[in-house]
Amino acid sequence: MPRRLTSPNGRSTTARAKRRPPDRRAGGDERTVRLAPPSFGGVVRLVLIFAACAIFLYLCWRARVVIRLIAISLFVALALFPVVDSIDHRVRLPRSLIILIVYVALLVSIGVIGYVVVPSLVNEVGQVAHDAPRYAADLRHNATFRHYDNRYHITPKIVEDARRLPQLLGHLVGPLKDVTVQAASFIGQLTTVLAISFLLILHGREYVNLGLGTMTGPSQARYRQLIVDVNKAVAEYVLGNIVISVLATIATWIVLTILGVPYALALGFLVGFFDLLPLVGATLGAIVVAVATVPVSFPTATIVWVAFIIVWQRFEDYVIQPMVYGRALKVNPIVTIVAVLVGASLLGILGALLAIPTAAAIQIILRDWWAHRDHPTPSPSARTTNHPERKSYARQ
Repeated sequence: MPRRLTSPNGRSTTARAKRRPPDRRAGGDERTVRLAPPSFGGVVRLVLIFAACAIFLYLCWRARVVIRLIAISLFVALALFPVVDSIDHRVRLPRSLIILIVYVALLVSIGVIGYVVVPSLVNEVGQVAHDAPRYAADLRHNATFRHYDNRYHITPKIVEDARRLPQLLGHLVGPLKDVTVQAASFIGQLTTVLAISFLLILHGREYVNLGLGTMTGPSQARYRQLIVDVNKAVAEYVLGNIVISVLATIATWIVLTILGVPYALALGFLVGFFDLLPLVGATLGAIVVAVATVPVSFPTATIVWVAFIIVWQRFEDYVIQPMVYGRALKVNPIVTIVAVLVGASLLGILGALLAIPTAAAIQIILRDWWAHRDHPTPSPSARTTNHPERKSYARQ
């Protein structure tokens, strides 16, 4: 529609209104989105991707035993790497020979602990079963306990269960055939883990350099530092856990020797082994030792042991662990609990041992990804192209 306009000199003119384009700065940009059916090539590509993922997951499931052995081997290699490096810097020996010496030392230590702990544990169980009636009679000297015992018949049940302990221990051994098959399978898997760990410790740096050689510039430095951080976290956790367990073994041995508990060294090794397990390991070891203190002087020795283990746990949590672990393992408590539960359900005791360092490694990787998610590392060519003035300045 034409409209009448008034000029500055008072004359009327007729003009046709012009439509101005929408102002993009004012938010007037109009975009049209059209939904089109996917092309045949896109559908085929999507189906192939899903099929490839399904095949990959199926192969991983079929090879889960091998993947588990490789993961354990990697964990062992990361844990022993600093030990081998430390010995390699001080002793002029071939690296392969140093790894073999470390292996032999570990196997001998495990054999000695088993030789000390297993016979004493069997003897302790037999002694508890033999003296159970006497312990029950001692408990009935207490008027309160005797009142509840007369009502609920606690003592006969305790005596009966205690006398069945040797039989239960024998049933745990299982048939000889099954034990032989499981032992052979365990030896085979242990040999595989040690062999893969040996190669990773011996040629680990070459493998890492080969993988990082495909990267250039800042990306290579970033991922190299990420590998170093993960290796440091796993190694510090494993070595720190061993140190804490050794200290718990020594402290338990001293306290039980003072209390006059038999097989004090074996029980100390037992507490040290249970202390390796996160969350509940120390409590389980304390319960076993508390049962062992009953034949000595009940309830004095048991009360002293319970008081000691409570104080020791507080000392370990607030003094020893921060000193040994440092700041390498700042894992959220909820993540720790979930990781231990998942690891125990997948690999049993071994999974519980591997849970916390695995969670720490995943946390380090996620933290690095989160720090670089909005700031991708530019390549050298991109930096030169985006900043031509720097190039000209460098030439000058």
